[in-house]
Amino acid sequence: MTTPAGRTALGAPLVERVLARYRERTLAELLRHIPEQSPPYLYDLAADYPTRPCKGLRAALCLATCAAFGGRPERALNPAVTVELFHNGFLVHDDIQDGSELRRGEPTLPARYGVEVALNVGNATNLLGLRRVMANRRALGGELAWRLFEETELMCRQSLEGQALEIAWIRDNVCGLTSADYYRMCLKKTSWYTFLYPCRSGLLVAEGAGTDAARLDRFGWYLGAAFQIQDDVLNLVGAAEEYGKEIAGDLWEGKRTLMLIQLLERATPAERARVVRHLSLTRAQRGPGAAEEVAWLLDRMTAYDCVAHAREAAAGLVAAAAREIEAVLAGAPAAADGRRDGGDGGDGSTVGEDAEEAAEARAFLLALPDFVVARGR
Repeated sequence: MTTPAGRTALGAPLVERVLARYRERTLAELLRHIPEQSPPYLYDLAADYPTRPCKGLRAALCLATCAAFGGRPERALNPAVTVELFHNGFLVHDDIQDGSELRRGEPTLPARYGVEVALNVGNATNLLGLRRVMANRRALGGELAWRLFEETELMCRQSLEGQALEIAWIRDNVCGLTSADYYRMCLKKTSWYTFLYPCRSGLLVAEGAGTDAARLDRFGWYLGAAFQIQDDVLNLVGAAEEYGKEIAGDLWEGKRTLMLIQLLERATPAERARVVRHLSLTRAQRGPGAAEEVAWLLDRMTAYDCVAHAREAAAGLVAAAAREIEAVLAGAPAAADGRRDGGDGGDGSTVGEDAEEAAEARAFLLALPDFVVARGR
């Protein structure tokens, strides 16, 4: 039997290869649709985050799902660009809300240009995403375009509600949260726009407007929660040069991660009071002693095995996600059964090339769960 570590070692090169190929395709198409004429500090900066080093996971999921379920990835390229644009627009707004200093190894847009510029760029990036949603009508037909619009609206609503939960917990200094609260936030904030939306969009392009896009929801939900936990773990103990963001930034910002929830549950009354006091202050209010306090929080999390607990939770979610995608793919037509998207896409590819890409896309989806918790950024 192959262990998870063994599966990761075998699958990581394939995942990286597929990510790189689909990122190259998506980025070229994304940049093609950014207006050349721009007022100062607007559309030119909308290309900033997308062109920084990143994996392009969400766009790749859209394209790979389309290929794995019998569609041509070329037909899903515009939806994949849509996914990527909304993702980067959200990142700009996240960096404003969190006061983040680094993004993908470089200063964030608000740190480099100020909040006013960054806010406008984030809005412009989402506008460009909306324009790509509108373009689906011409490329894919009205019925399918409307389904994709509905998916986009649902993703935006869920993501905003998840972000609102996290902001409210910090603003109101909520310290009685449970793991279930955290997972609900993950479903809304992370799972929907990182996994469910790309997978559902790719499936719709492959199978048409009448398909049941919810078939991949459990896979996306489990994987999204595991992805968020791994992000939170890396924020505390990741390698700074690989992670590309501020280490322990979540503790500075007071984010309610699974580790912090566990610490509040396991700490002594005196320790808990100290944690609550730290969380009651904004980053600006904590003063010069904050670095020592953040170091103490990290030490307590280690002492109470909070990081280990989070990693175990992520491993369980990854195992569940792996079972889900295996079951769904087992019930889907094999790659060689032919395309169901109504045409050859006009790209000149052969049936053999189509089948090869479909098989690789399936292997990518099967390998992705283990990859999610093995990544360093």
